[in-house]
Amino acid sequence: MADKTEVIKTMSSIDLDKIASEIASNYKTKEDIVSKDGLLKSLVTKTLQACLDAELTEHLGYEKNKEKAGDNSRNGYSKKRIITDNGEAEVSIPRDREGSFEPQLIPKHSRRFDEFDDKILSLYARGMSVSDIQSQLHEMYGVNVSTSLISTVTDAVMSEVKAWQSRPLEKVYPILYLDCIVVKVREDKRIINKSVYLALAVNIEGQKELLGMWISQNEGAKFWLNVLTELKNRGLEDIIIACVDGLTGFPEAIEAVYPNAKVQLCIVHMVRNSMKYVSWKDRKVLAVDLKKIYSAKTVDDAESALTTFADKWDEKYPSISKSWLNRWENISPFFDYPADIRRAIYTTNAIESLNMTLRKVIKNKRVFPSDNSVFKVLFLAIENISKKWTMPIHNWKAAMNRFTIECEGRIQL
Repeated sequence: MADKTEVIKTMSSIDLDKIASEIASNYKTKEDIVSKDGLLKSLVTKTLQACLDAELTEHLGYEKNKEKAGDNSRNGYSKKRIITDNGEAEVSIPRDREGSFEPQLIPKHSRRFDEFDDKILSLYARGMSVSDIQSQLHEMYGVNVSTSLISTVTDAVMSEVKAWQSRPLEKVYPILYLDCIVVKVREDKRIINKSVYLALAVNIEGQKELLGMWISQNEGAKFWLNVLTELKNRGLEDIIIACVDGLTGFPEAIEAVYPNAKVQLCIVHMVRNSMKYVSWKDRKVLAVDLKKIYSAKTVDDAESALTTFADKWDEKYPSISKSWLNRWENISPFFDYPADIRRAIYTTNAIESLNMTLRKVIKNKRVFPSDNSVFKVLFLAIENISKKWTMPIHNWKAAMNRFTIECEGRIQL
């Protein structure tokens, strides 16, 4: 059986110019070239046929109509319809008498190119339903794709998800953002809300990396404890700062697994929760007063701003200042850092941005048929999103210098 290197070598020996010239001589107009049965489709079909014949020649060791190199020989063709990026095409798969020839270009039992699978996965990653994907592929390529084929292609992703979810991790990640998004899943003939837990880290180079995702019916500190334990079992030994929302018991769960980590509550979540029950006429002024707290230059200034806020607003909204005071130990850690690197650590903006993109993906898929369906869609979407994570986060060098000094011995550069 020829390997892929041999296949490429045999393909390169094909006179593509001759094939193209032969086809082009029969086409005169633009429609002849780009129509459903035009030049491009014909060119693809003839090129595929030439490549398959070249593969068999490589396998047998002699050219067609030449003296045989061994006992094996050509044994006719079998017709096969395949799906390509230019629509359906019929090719003749060459056979040998011994039945030992296995084409690499179009493997046995395969009826489509990998590139076509990529198209299906790309549409699926955008949150399109199976019926929407069928319509889109028919519109794009004029082919009717069965629901079972789409399911087969997307189900193959689950092996990648499992490998990704269990991969070894770095020993230290300076920053870890923990958050979740809610999806609707059909289960036991009911539609229920489930939480997808996300662990987004910033590595020593300052680049974002999603460490994993998990799904449960409800968000809770107990489940987060399981997530953190799994991360530790996969090799993550230390975290400098864990940025989280205000979930009760969350800081305790982190400290149980990573006792040296500083827990920083997300300021965005704190502000959002504080504004939840504020009347519209007060929102703008109250938001300005809250900003004076978290934008203060020092922790003393922040505490003074919180006292001023309480004096002004407690009569009308007493729960806001109380909420900040009760969580102050986990709100204030970012004041230990210079102003130019606080933004990297005091807010889960990084994971909020990821969540926003994921919500756009799942917006059109109002109900998932299973947990696996959730994983497949989000995993493919995350693969697309992470391609843009090529640069360190803002002010990372300054933040890293500070972490190295403050956490001497915990970070090995």
